[in-house]
Amino acid sequence: MEYRRLGHSGLQVSALSLGSWVTYGRTVDNQAARACVLAAYEGGVNFIDSAEAYGQGSAETTLGPILSEIRREDLVISSKVFWGGDGPNDSGLCAKHVVEACHAALRRMGLEYLDLYFCHRHDPDTPVLETARTMDLLIRQGKVLYWGTSEWTAEQLSEAYEVCERYNLHPPAMEQPQYNMFHRARVEKELVPHFRDRGL
Repeated sequence: MEYRRLGHSGLQVSALSLGSWVTYGRTVDNQAARACVLAAYEGGVNFIDSAEAYGQGSAETTLGPILSEIRREDLVISSKVFWGGDGPNDSGLCAKHVVEACHAALRRMGLEYLDLYFCHRHDPDTPVLETARTMDLLIRQGKVLYWGTSEWTAEQLSEAYEVCERYNLHPPAMEQPQYNMFHRARVEKELVPHFRDRGL
């Protein structure tokens, strides 16, 4: 397995990751999920990705007992926050939801901290400063090591970096965009300056 640094950080992440969208807690039973996770780990995959929205939390609940079989130091575990439920504060990136979603993910997976915590989408209803301050707080509390974004535009990322620099907050360390042969423009044209200049 090839390992790569996460941007400018020292964290080594496997070139391939194991995702859990529309699989664990839904279409794949627990025994098959365990076999998949352990096979990936034996193949050198250290990055396992999930989200509060995957199976409405059931993907993370399925992963928890499996992850407990593997040495925590060998794993890079991520979760994402945005779609958590139907209540007025169960979705989006307000401070309340970001903190509560982090605690819920930790409980579901039986972890003390998340290596990576993604803002699953940009939230036009929450100031970026509020979200960035909350992520910074979680990092300072030791509940999250790195925070990042998913499907954010270059303009939205620029605003996040500017806010973090202005208020001396931990900036985003990663972006998880859609990237395949049909969707290349955002990564190859919009995000390249952030890769180059910010180590995204």
